[in-house]
Amino acid sequence: MKLSVFTVSTPELGPDELAAAAHAAGLEGIEWRYTELPANAASQPYSYWGNNRCTIQPSAGEAELARFKEAAERHGIRTLSVTPYLKAGDLEATEQVLQAAKALGASFIRLGVPGYDRSKPFDELFALERQYLRACEELCARYGVKGLIEIHHGTIAATASAARRLVEGMDPAHIGVLFDPGNTVHEGFENYRMAMEILGPYLAHVHVKNAGWKPAGQAADGSGVWRSDWEPINQGMVPWRQVIEDLIAIGYDGYLGVEDFSGVFAGRSPDMLKFFADYIGGLVRELQGNVHV
Repeated sequence: MKLSVFTVSTPELGPDELAAAAHAAGLEGIEWRYTELPANAASQPYSYWGNNRCTIQPSAGEAELARFKEAAERHGIRTLSVTPYLKAGDLEATEQVLQAAKALGASFIRLGVPGYDRSKPFDELFALERQYLRACEELCARYGVKGLIEIHHGTIAATASAARRLVEGMDPAHIGVLFDPGNTVHEGFENYRMAMEILGPYLAHVHVKNAGWKPAGQAADGSGVWRSDWEPINQGMVPWRQVIEDLIAIGYDGYLGVEDFSGVFAGRSPDMLKFFADYIGGLVRELQGNVHV
């Protein structure tokens, strides 16, 4: 297994600074965030989803793509992914992202998945996503870039089982799933090993972060209220040693991509990358060394 970083989690670094820090920490891949920044972003503090300097802005054109591509190449880091915030069914935007990924030499992009908020029935959303993914399968085959749906709370792909149902029957060479155990703390937990086995050939990438639940007062009827929030990678509810043991057991040899939202390393992204490489990379080295063939 190799290590990568999704640049949503390194907002204060520009692309060259990020690539240098990733290389120094021993990472091998970068997942570039791809979206327009808010008009007033530059006047705001650095933040994951706001003023994020490590974000490719589509409106900046080919020069922007070249700047990010050259940053990765300069430091010997692979551009692993172009990671946008697509809406299910928006094939025009999806193709634009695939074109950017092709230009950068990326292996995959993140596809859109409908959110679930009780406003529309599940069957309607499921049908929309299946139709979208079938069209994406053709587009991804044409561009030679795999499209991934992410297991994410608040969507119709909150579990491995749900994600597998969405991609069932599609070619895993073109369509896959991004497994995110940290997201499943909020919604969608299944036994980690079973989840990986459910995904089978569609398991294409893994994100590394952590989260936990805490008491948050009482409801009007006196019942307890609980709230989930992000936690440091080694302190949340995801037992990363177990997850990595399970990944090794099923033969996963892809990337582990960090996106730490805990804020512990706010403004110190190089330190976050080093901690990730030491902790998660250390677990990988230790546990792979314990595998007996």
